Amino acid sequence: MPNPKHKISRARRDKRRTHKKLTPPGISICPQCHEPKLPHYTCLHCGTYKGIAVIAVEEA
Repeated sequence: MPNPKHKISRARRDKRRTHKKLTPPGISICPQCHEPKLPHYTCLHCGTYKGIAVIAVEEA
């Protein structure tokens, strides 16, 4: 198994990992209230996930 011959500095390592920080998270639309939300997350506006009420949301 090959091993690294030299230590990779923190700056060089972090430069390699920057491409994930540049893209914004994907946004999907809630099928119940049609508000934008993160995919695979409970909608914070209506409190549903996959059509089932999961959390109680206070009406303001």
